[in-house]
Amino acid sequence: MDSSSVSPVVAVVGATGQQGGAAARALLDAGVRVRALVRDPGKAAAQALAARGADLVRADLRDPESLRTAFRGADQVFAMTTFADGRGVDGEVVDGRALADAAADVGVEHLVYSSVGGAERETRVPHFESKRRVEEHITALGLPATFLRPVFFLENLTAQGPAVEDGVVVVRLPLPADVPLQMVAVQDIGVAAAALLREPGRVPGGAVELVGDERTGAQIAEAFGAAAGLPGRYEALPLSVLGGDEDMTRMFRWFAELPAYQGHLATSRTLVPDLHDLPGWLRSTGWTPAG
Repeated sequence: MDSSSVSPVVAVVGATGQQGGAAARALLDAGVRVRALVRDPGKAAAQALAARGADLVRADLRDPESLRTAFRGADQVFAMTTFADGRGVDGEVVDGRALADAAADVGVEHLVYSSVGGAERETRVPHFESKRRVEEHITALGLPATFLRPVFFLENLTAQGPAVEDGVVVVRLPLPADVPLQMVAVQDIGVAAAALLREPGRVPGGAVELVGDERTGAQIAEAFGAAAGLPGRYEALPLSVLGGDEDMTRMFRWFAELPAYQGHLATSRTLVPDLHDLPGWLRSTGWTPAG
């Protein structure tokens, strides 16, 4: 076989998580060879990827040598980090730097790092700033990279609701009713990541803020109501409902101080032609309300 026809190997960090899983599945759908980095190869989600053709490699973000071993021989890497593993934003920065260092050490050709919309704009939101620090480290290393910056996940809207109350679907967020919020489906983040990995350098400037829809609170409630065949109502909550959580409070305050997210739909569609808007995403997930 001509070596030029052989698909590159893409190492996917967090392949059993939301974003990593979406990226791995999109790459496999495109016929790309996937090396799935997992902590537990016996986990059902890991075995599902293996059944689709992914190679499973055990790796731990807190073990730099395991990362170098996992990346060695890979052409490209998809990586993301999280502040939600108990170590907070400082732990996220440590993980991100370790990922970048390992990729640079073994000579990875291209890294797609999933960051967050607004990371480069000094938002002062702690878990946005941690991703900015990771981006800066990647840049300082001179590692060829693209920063994929998704906006608010559509999945966040259904994490704790909405619910039906007296025949009405009620959506509540600590956000003024007339403020538009940009949103994107995790599945589409994976598709965008796969596109960027298959065609490095595809977006100008090496970064893209990914968005699938933009709606006010009232419009979000209307979409949920329509999906349930019921009226929808939006109730804006005060920031105090966040219980003093500094990170979440700063994020929702930033949302309300427009412009916040600045994703561009046309640019996003060049990477994901079938982008989900909120109604389409609700249909695709088969969402039904609680209550």
